[in-house]
Amino acid sequence: MAKSIRQRLFAALAGFTVLLCLCYTGLALVIAYVTEDMLVQRLLEREAVAVSQRLRQHGQLTPSGSDLITVYGSYLDLPQAVRAQVPPSAPRAEVFTTTGQHYHVLALDFVTGGKPARCYLLADVAPVLVVSRLTREVGGVVAGVALALIGLALLLAYWLARRLVLPLQRLAHEARQLAPGGAVHFSERDRPDEIGFLARRLETTFTELQAVLRREQAFARDVSHELRTPLTLMHNTLALAYAQPLGKQEQAQLRQATDEMRATIDVLFALARAEQLPGDVVELRGCIEQCLLRLLDEHPWDASLLTLDLPERLEVVGNVQLVMLLLNNCLGNALFHGGPACRISIAFAQGRLSIVNTVPAGQPRRIHGFAHGQNLLLRLAQAMHWDIVFHPNTAQYRVDIIALQKQ
Repeated sequence: MAKSIRQRLFAALAGFTVLLCLCYTGLALVIAYVTEDMLVQRLLEREAVAVSQRLRQHGQLTPSGSDLITVYGSYLDLPQAVRAQVPPSAPRAEVFTTTGQHYHVLALDFVTGGKPARCYLLADVAPVLVVSRLTREVGGVVAGVALALIGLALLLAYWLARRLVLPLQRLAHEARQLAPGGAVHFSERDRPDEIGFLARRLETTFTELQAVLRREQAFARDVSHELRTPLTLMHNTLALAYAQPLGKQEQAQLRQATDEMRATIDVLFALARAEQLPGDVVELRGCIEQCLLRLLDEHPWDASLLTLDLPERLEVVGNVQLVMLLLNNCLGNALFHGGPACRISIAFAQGRLSIVNTVPAGQPRRIHGFAHGQNLLLRLAQAMHWDIVFHPNTAQYRVDIIALQKQ
């Protein structure tokens, strides 16, 4: 089973605590033993100086004034246990025995009768060793205190691990509880540290991902919904072509269905990329004029039936590609539903662009594709934070576009 980050952090802190405690305990013991050995060695050196002074004064070796240190005139006079571990040439040594004695040996060179000689100072320090006695007498207390401190350190490590990892665990739990399409909010987003930065980036990433998924779902739904009618019309028309040649009306229907599919696909792809398209200042009058020129090139319509009431400059905030698609579809729908003899009026007043087309009296209502078009046009407008309202009537059809004004 995989360990959680809290367990791993606790294990790391606990291991570091125990290792640090053991290292300091070992270091304390080493310092204590080294200090003890240095003290004994210092005593031997002081006694060696005293022996050398008495030798110069009296001309012979005299016994040591300390009951711990014994002066031996030759190597052979040393105890057998010492000679077994210390060679004659060694200047100093420390000897451990199995009988409880603990010796420190210091060689002292001098000249007597014109000849070099060597004597040995031997200190039996077993009675004055402090560290080993402390270990035996208070070792249990020291071990108990050490264990208590280790336990306290482990509790502190557990508390720190829990406290440090808790924000990350809460962040992971909130991310795990996120529902598809639900609101994304992490409680740690306001923290000033790296966890807050991670929470904010996760919010942004999840929000963008959900937006992408919504666009993908909307695109698939729109493709299925918007393209079904023209495809059905084209299929039926082509099916009749096996029985008889296509007439002008059938050819016009095929051309119309093809144009409608092309326009619908352009709109669908624009909507799929809508959140990635940059917003900028758009000159709306210029876009309207370009759309009208395209309308006159593609449809047999009399331009004298057009009425324009627009200011010289009309700047709005939007995206040129989406604006052109919106206007082209609105004007195309106006001509489609009004017929080649309809009048089209385009006016702008109080932040509202109105496109009005007349509907000839007695003309059957043409609904092919228009209900679908309303949905796409509304989504095009919403992608730019615009609004669009449709006003159907028996005599005319008006579309009001409320654009986002330049501040």
